[in-house]
Amino acid sequence: MSEVKVECKYTEEHEWISLEEEILTIGITDHAQDSLGEIVFIELPKVGETFSKSSIFGAVESTKSVSDLYTPVSGVVTEVNTSVENQPELINQSPYDEGWMIKIKASNVSDLETLLSAEEYKNLIEE
Repeated sequence: MSEVKVECKYTEEHEWISLEEEILTIGITDHAQDSLGEIVFIELPKVGETFSKSSIFGAVESTKSVSDLYTPVSGVVTEVNTSVENQPELINQSPYDEGWMIKIKASNVSDLETLLSAEEYKNLIEE
């Protein structure tokens, strides 16, 4: 069974979100990386890029498919994990820790209210 961290929020598109003050760290879930298989390439935005909620911020390519990555909130990118750009396998090995993708400063923290709790996400992936 896939790991679901209780301290994170989730999207129906299988991104996880961790909140530290106004900065959100975003990555894909253990379930998502497992479904994708071996990740071979990741495309991420640049620091300073602005996104509106539910817009595409990048893509992850595996041996099976290419999947778009969606921002769960509106905001500006404050940091990009260049380690995963150079070593995309980190997403498979450690999706919640070393495999995080971007950090965003949320422009509207109320966007978080639409995200799934760990329990709701578990129910989604068990269906």
